[in-house]
Amino acid sequence: MQPNLPVVRSAPVSSGKASRQPARGKQIALALSVPLVLIAAWFVTTEAAPLFRPNQLPSPTQVLHTAAELAAGGDLTRHVSASIGRVLSGFIIGASLALLVAVAVGLSKTVERAFDPTLQAVRNVPSLAWVPFLLLWMGIGETPRITLIAIGAFFPVYVNLVSGIRNVDRKLVEVGYVFGLSRADLVRRIIVPAALPYLLTGLRVGLGQAWLFLVAAELIASVSGLGFMLIDGQNNARPDIMLVAILTLALLGKLSDSLLRAVERRALAWTDTFQGR
Repeated sequence: MQPNLPVVRSAPVSSGKASRQPARGKQIALALSVPLVLIAAWFVTTEAAPLFRPNQLPSPTQVLHTAAELAAGGDLTRHVSASIGRVLSGFIIGASLALLVAVAVGLSKTVERAFDPTLQAVRNVPSLAWVPFLLLWMGIGETPRITLIAIGAFFPVYVNLVSGIRNVDRKLVEVGYVFGLSRADLVRRIIVPAALPYLLTGLRVGLGQAWLFLVAAELIASVSGLGFMLIDGQNNARPDIMLVAILTLALLGKLSDSLLRAVERRALAWTDTFQGR
């Protein structure tokens, strides 16, 4: 006679997608909480209980109205397109050069001693200091603007990648030499993958620097771009236009950083690192 055994029912298995949805919703809510609080404070201090005059800080309603007018007239699209084109061009040039120089400096002590001290000195020159010389050397046009943005993007990528190469586990490099890898194969198969987190961080910081240098670049006899729009609003005492330019720069910078973060997560999916609690 068999003993009566308790009946154990398995708990329903929830799908991974369903379990991720609340977490995703919570992440979005947390990300929006601070901007919503800032917008509410902006509304209160400019409309509900005004602490600022319109010529000091325009209200959200006024800024939205100005943005709609600029968009309807095509000016906002023209300025945004010009700025995006300059940032992308300067970032690609600066990051590409930084990648080549950083690999050479990271692999060779001789190259580091020859070039790194000068590069570190140049890195501390303010962006506006380059403007008059770029005008003298390259004239008025797109070339000096893109060059200035490339300078801004170069150094974060360079510094981070050199640091990443120098933090590669020495045992991995020795194993590569034992297996007879050439210098190019060693870089491609060991050093770059090991330094990839540093490189991606440098790219993100470099892209942010490219947006920062954009405003200085568009001071160079420019008639388009968000930097020009910002200065034009200042010259015409239009803080609403200035805020439209600033908010658009912030939004574009955030979107571009989010794209690189998505690439970073995908490229580093194989790593098992601490993500916070």
